[in-house]
Amino acid sequence: MSESSSGCTEQRSAVTEAEVEALVRGICFKTGPPRTLGVELEWHIHELRDPRLPAPPARLEAAYAALRTLPLTSPLTVEPGGQLELSSAPAASLMECVESVSADLAAVRATLREADLGISGFGHEPWNPPTRYLHQPRYEAMETYLDRFGPEGRAMMCSSASVQVCLDAGYEEPGPLGHGRRWWLAHQLGAVLVAAFAHSPLARGRVTGWRSTRQSLWAAMDPARTNAPVLDGDPRGAWARSVLDAPVMCVRADEGPWRVPGAMTFREWTRSDTPPSRADLDYHLTTLFPPVRPRGHLEFRMIDAQPGEDGWIVPLAVTAALFEDPEAAETAYRTVKPLAERAGSRPAPRNPLWDAAARSGLADPELREAAAVCFAAAAEALPRLGASAEVRDAVVAYTDRYVARGRCPADDLLDLFHGKDIPA
Repeated sequence: MSESSSGCTEQRSAVTEAEVEALVRGICFKTGPPRTLGVELEWHIHELRDPRLPAPPARLEAAYAALRTLPLTSPLTVEPGGQLELSSAPAASLMECVESVSADLAAVRATLREADLGISGFGHEPWNPPTRYLHQPRYEAMETYLDRFGPEGRAMMCSSASVQVCLDAGYEEPGPLGHGRRWWLAHQLGAVLVAAFAHSPLARGRVTGWRSTRQSLWAAMDPARTNAPVLDGDPRGAWARSVLDAPVMCVRADEGPWRVPGAMTFREWTRSDTPPSRADLDYHLTTLFPPVRPRGHLEFRMIDAQPGEDGWIVPLAVTAALFEDPEAAETAYRTVKPLAERAGSRPAPRNPLWDAAARSGLADPELREAAAVCFAAAAEALPRLGASAEVRDAVVAYTDRYVARGRCPADDLLDLFHGKDIPA
């Protein structure tokens, strides 16, 4: 959500409905080499002495001022609730990505420690109510729009955090690395990733009934901008239709508040007397939040932020292995194909499969079985991707601790909440 929140001064040149469709088809699924990957990490900032205490706004402002002086490889941005986000540069390999982001995180943590602050990875802030830190026109308009659908929007804006894995769209040809196969696989395997990495069972100090409360928020928000497109075999066409038929969240202005229109789709805007510009289209694309968002590459948005300093590495490594290694991708495809019947005709994240993943995690037997096969395939593929021994060992340890036991990080947090010992 931290995409540009600047004003809208620009040379306006209206785009037609046909031009929008052509542009979306051309810019959102770029296929072929080079093959790169990346990761976007969101973190909650808190008092170092007690992670239940959020950083006050004045200290957040000072902390971000200090962080912006660091020579980081990854761009640093701020989410509406003050969450920190690091977005890696496109990397040529898994290890290049891991090493560059790890170095940036070490610098960020050291700077925050000097201010007695720390960062933690929870899919949803466990203890405190959503409080907005940024008061910019984009977020004022977003809040107004999302409030129409209920309180979940504010919680998503201010209390959620994720590990977003970014992979190339794939190749034009069919097969394990073809963009059509990868698009389909992302939406079926996505439920397995939700379940395996669920880490948000609490909100405002209470058990929510979901292993991934963060994912439940997305499923409760505006379906026109959070649903996946129809998986009809034509990813470009399906996404273009979704973009055109999604409501316009806001109309930007150079000064003053941004207008939040009624139920006007982007398609209707192109047919109006004051049609949108190319820049309006680019901005509209940043206000759409499906579980897999095509942005030239594929942005996997369904994974909760993870515990520990290096917990983010496992979902990055597993996801990359299951999509970048042809053998692992084929295994994943065969493994999740039966799950598609359970998903049915409803789009992610509003189908029975994704609901079970968010609610039950790997306590769901079918998701546990699929995760076990996929994690084993990923472990076998990681040496072929050049993964270090440390990364391979982290995936094996995660598999033993969680996947093999039908658990996820949310279960550890629930055990702590209920005063139970965490299984070793």
